[in-house]
Amino acid sequence: MALSAKAPGGLAGSDVEPQKDRVVTEEEWLRKWEMGNTGFHKEQGHPLFQKYLDALLNGRNGLRIFFPLCGKALEMKWLADMGHSVVGVEVSEQALKEFFTEHSLPYCEELVPEIPGAKMFQSTSGNISLYCCSIYHLSSSVVGKFDGVWDRGALVAVNPSDRQRYVSLMITLMEKNASYLLVTVSYDPSKHKGPPFYVPESEIKSLFGNHCDIKCLEKLDDFSDRHRQWGLDYFLEVLYILKFVA
Repeated sequence: MALSAKAPGGLAGSDVEPQKDRVVTEEEWLRKWEMGNTGFHKEQGHPLFQKYLDALLNGRNGLRIFFPLCGKALEMKWLADMGHSVVGVEVSEQALKEFFTEHSLPYCEELVPEIPGAKMFQSTSGNISLYCCSIYHLSSSVVGKFDGVWDRGALVAVNPSDRQRYVSLMITLMEKNASYLLVTVSYDPSKHKGPPFYVPESEIKSLFGNHCDIKCLEKLDDFSDRHRQWGLDYFLEVLYILKFVA
């Protein structure tokens, strides 16, 4: 979809300033799950994931796929059912338990010795492992490396001041030739404080450009009453495919 007349192709850096100091605490995220304020969760899965799954898998079988800030994303079960191994991370224990319960998946719970206070919930089949902790406590020595990433609602949820830290971690978790499907959002950041945060394409290139090839696959009009209540007049989801080359 082409950008609408209301949606500038790329807002100037100064236009992102209203959000640069915005901080959402871990407690606020936990409260969203407790209160059921999870409009970011898509009950039927994400249409762009289904449309561009081949771009992520690239004809490969038995991949390790990472879901940062995974919530209870339906796509985790889809990939596991296809024979891939899924690893996710999420601060809300409630969200992780709901994932297993809603899909009637038996699971076990164990502590993670390398991360004080962290838990890992794993399906008894062993192909879904979900860590309950801050993503910044993960490392490749704990979770290994990945062939692919589905990042929908993660980069755009990270506090702007932590964005470089987040991307630096993600880069260390990628295998060479990994594929990374990234969904960002585009709207007027002067009208909504976030999250989700507006991340312009220029910043995607500055954050990831030294490590991967970046291609925009689609811009999807996702404007809804919820966004109108935020005071917005347009809201786009923007899908990128990142191919790691180093």
